[in-house]
Amino acid sequence: IIPTRPERLAFRHEGRVRVQHGAVLGVFECAKQRAFLGCRVFQQRKRAELDAKKAAEAAPATAVVGKAAPDFALKDLDGKELKLSSFKGKTVVLEWFNPGCPYVKKSHTVGSLVDTAKKHTAKGVVWLSINSSAPGREGNELSMNTEAVKTFAMTNPVLRDEAGIVGKAYGATNTPHMFVIDKKGVLAYAGAIDNSPDGEKKSAPDNKVVNYVDDAIAALVAGKPVAVTTSKAYGCSVKYAK
Repeated sequence: IIPTRPERLAFRHEGRVRVQHGAVLGVFECAKQRAFLGCRVFQQRKRAELDAKKAAEAAPATAVVGKAAPDFALKDLDGKELKLSSFKGKTVVLEWFNPGCPYVKKSHTVGSLVDTAKKHTAKGVVWLSINSSAPGREGNELSMNTEAVKTFAMTNPVLRDEAGIVGKAYGATNTPHMFVIDKKGVLAYAGAIDNSPDGEKKSAPDNKVVNYVDDAIAALVAGKPVAVTTSKAYGCSVKYAK
């Protein structure tokens, strides 16, 4: 759109005020903005809004226990893409993971995650660890993840969710945060790995540790309803982008 008369827009640039004529691309939109936002700032905001809208449209649906688990596709540490829907017909466990989190370290060395994945995958369960740490935040580095796989003797895939889209869709708030999906693709359990929030199996009520994931899988195998479908996750906060 070419303006019928010159419009003058004053906006700050490197500490000085300069003037531009109205024939500049997007000047009418900029002219509507108050408080000297300036064309560049306004256009950056509009681009950010469009990017956020596209990301929201591409994001999976929100996870709800008793409803179909949101599908997703993420790459593992070797760059191979895995899609949740490709495992339909199998019980799937999602474990939110951060190799730098003290609770993850304790759970994988002395707590309820020691050999738990191996035990269940040997029986046909699919176990996927998901790291939603954003670039620059704790636990994001590829080398840290590959080293943790060796340290914890993990044999299941670790998937990278750097944008945090999958983590937010599932409502993952902590590491570890566990989700169990039945063979029909329905979310059957969401919450902590167990009832011992110290991650070391030393703080369970009456010293009776209950592994919620073990119990949920056992119920699904037996064709029974899962007794505890939700619990409060404990551990470190998921290190999403700020």
